[in-house]
Amino acid sequence: MLDLTKFTTEQRNQSSMDLDTMTSLQIVTTMNDEDLRAVQSVTKVLPQVATAIDWAAEALERGGRVFYMGAGTSGRLGVLDASEIPPTFGMPPTLVIGLIAGGDTALRNPVENAEDDIHRGWEELTERNITDKDTVIGIAASGTTPYVIGAMHEAREHGILTGCITSNPDSPMAAEADVAIEMIVGPEYVTGSSRMKSGTGQKMILNMITTSVMIQLGRVKGNKMVNMQLSNKKLVDRGTRMIVEELGLDYGKAKALLLMHGSVKKAVDAYRI
Repeated sequence: MLDLTKFTTEQRNQSSMDLDTMTSLQIVTTMNDEDLRAVQSVTKVLPQVATAIDWAAEALERGGRVFYMGAGTSGRLGVLDASEIPPTFGMPPTLVIGLIAGGDTALRNPVENAEDDIHRGWEELTERNITDKDTVIGIAASGTTPYVIGAMHEAREHGILTGCITSNPDSPMAAEADVAIEMIVGPEYVTGSSRMKSGTGQKMILNMITTSVMIQLGRVKGNKMVNMQLSNKKLVDRGTRMIVEELGLDYGKAKALLLMHGSVKKAVDAYRI
């Protein structure tokens, strides 16, 4: 049985020992100081993040997919990041997939013992017909979540590239990863509450991975979301202004062109034919 007390995510943070006696300003000031540590911890693992990005981009280019797997906060962040890909970059929802222990119910409410099932993660991957074209990235602050570890172990056994994001060094999850992103954020502000610094660092890294992958796949021009879905008036206006800037058209003509073709890129390409 693992001795969880040796992991930094389970230790007490010396800067927040007296939280229940602090003023609101003292709480947010010391919390902000700790959040800066999360940012610094991500800086130290950028080479590993870059490797994960390149592997994920290669997976998509060869017709594969990227699976995020996690439980609790980690799982929710994976699902959140995956769900942003279609509206932001105009890609289908089948390319970056977030799986959470306990299924969609666990997005809002905890599902008892779901993360402790070491077999369920791989079962969910096989239900989605995973192949060696795909990549699996486990997310777990502790690095000890059986749902994730079991899936990653089986993935490697089947020749599938694996990566992980964790807040503890030398964890069981990292042992199953071809690239381990170990961002050591230190003890959490509220002891064991990995939705805090660990969650902040995880979100930063997930942003880096999917954004960089989409840039590599040509879904961004300059720094513009030229393939975004036009799902509301704000985005239609943004897209119209992009076309005005790119083609020099007046606003009305640019908007009509955008709505005719459905994305900035398609509209610009069609106009230039």
